[in-house]
Amino acid sequence: MTDLSILIPTRARADKLETCLRCLDGQTLAGDRFEVVVGIDGPDETTAGLLERLRTELAIGERLRWFALPRLGLIGVRNALLGQLSGEILVSINDDVRPDAEFLEAHLIEQRRRIERGRPAIVSGYSPFVSCEDESLLQRLVRETGMVFFYDEMLQGEEERDWGYRHCYGLNFSAPLDLVRQVGGFCFVPDTYGYEDIELAWRLQRRFGLPVIFARQALAPHDHAMHAPDLIERERQLGIAAWRFSAVNPAFCAELFGRSITSCEELAYSEAFCAREAGDVDRLQEAFCTLDEVPADGAGDDPRLLTLLAQQWTLIKRYHWRRGLLEAASASLRQVA
Repeated sequence: MTDLSILIPTRARADKLETCLRCLDGQTLAGDRFEVVVGIDGPDETTAGLLERLRTELAIGERLRWFALPRLGLIGVRNALLGQLSGEILVSINDDVRPDAEFLEAHLIEQRRRIERGRPAIVSGYSPFVSCEDESLLQRLVRETGMVFFYDEMLQGEEERDWGYRHCYGLNFSAPLDLVRQVGGFCFVPDTYGYEDIELAWRLQRRFGLPVIFARQALAPHDHAMHAPDLIERERQLGIAAWRFSAVNPAFCAELFGRSITSCEELAYSEAFCAREAGDVDRLQEAFCTLDEVPADGAGDDPRLLTLLAQQWTLIKRYHWRRGLLEAASASLRQVA
C-alpha cells in the first residue's frame, strides 16, 4: 500500500490537466509514496493521448494510471475509481489546480500527525483562484473574499480549529481512504452540481467524528476564471442540487439549511421572495455585472471597499438559489404527475 492516492476526474481539459500533472511531477514527496489516478469522463481522445505521452515523459509516469469511463459526471468518475486506489489516504483534486511543490507532503504530514494521535481527519487544502494579468475587479472579489470559498475566513482562524463539514472542498482535500469507502464514497446524484463534497464530509464527521482541518500549506491554486454569468449559474445549480440532495439525504440538508427546504412553506416563501425581489435583483445585477469590465485595481487597496462590493452579491445569490430550488421542485412535481 502506498501513502497517497491522488484522484483526478477530467473531461475535455487536456491543457489544464497537463499543467496539473506536471506540478505533481515536481513534488518534494518521493514519487514512490503516491500514485496518481485519472478518470476520463466520457470519450476524449485528446486527453487519452496526452496521458499516454506523459507516462513516458514524467518521472512519476510509472505511478500514473488512467481509466476511460462512460459519461458519468465528475462525481460518478470519483466513485467509479475509489475501488481502484491503493493508497492509505485519498487526495481529491480537480484537473484545473496547480499543486505547489510541497502540496502532497503537506497533506501527508497533516494526515499522519492526526492518525498518530488516534484521531484521523479531513484535511482541507488551500486553493485560491489564480490571479491573471487582465484580472477584473469581479475576479479579484471572487479571489479575495468568501463569494465562492471561505478561504478568507479560514486564513484568519486558529491552526487546530475544526471548521466543520461545510469547509471541505472537492478540489483540494484529503481523508483516510478506508473511511471514505466505509461511508459509501461520494453521494452520486446524476446531472447535479454541488454539495457532494460537504455531504461526504458530513457523513464522515457523523459516523467517525472526523474534524475538518485547514492546511494552508497544502497549496494548489485554482486556475478557473469566473465571470458574473458563471457565478449566477452556479447559484441556480446549487438551488437545484439542494432540492435533489434533500431527497437523497434529508438529514444532511436539514442540518445544512436549518429547515426543510422541500416543505410547502419553504416553497411558498421562495415564490414570494422571488416575486418581491425580482426588480431589485435586476437593477443590482446589472450594476454587479459591470465589475467584470473594471480592472482589478479599480477598488484600490482598501479591504473594506472589497467587502462592501462583495456584499452586493448576497441578494443576487439568494435570489438565483431560490430560483433553482423552485425549478427543481417544479420538475419533480411534473415527474410525479
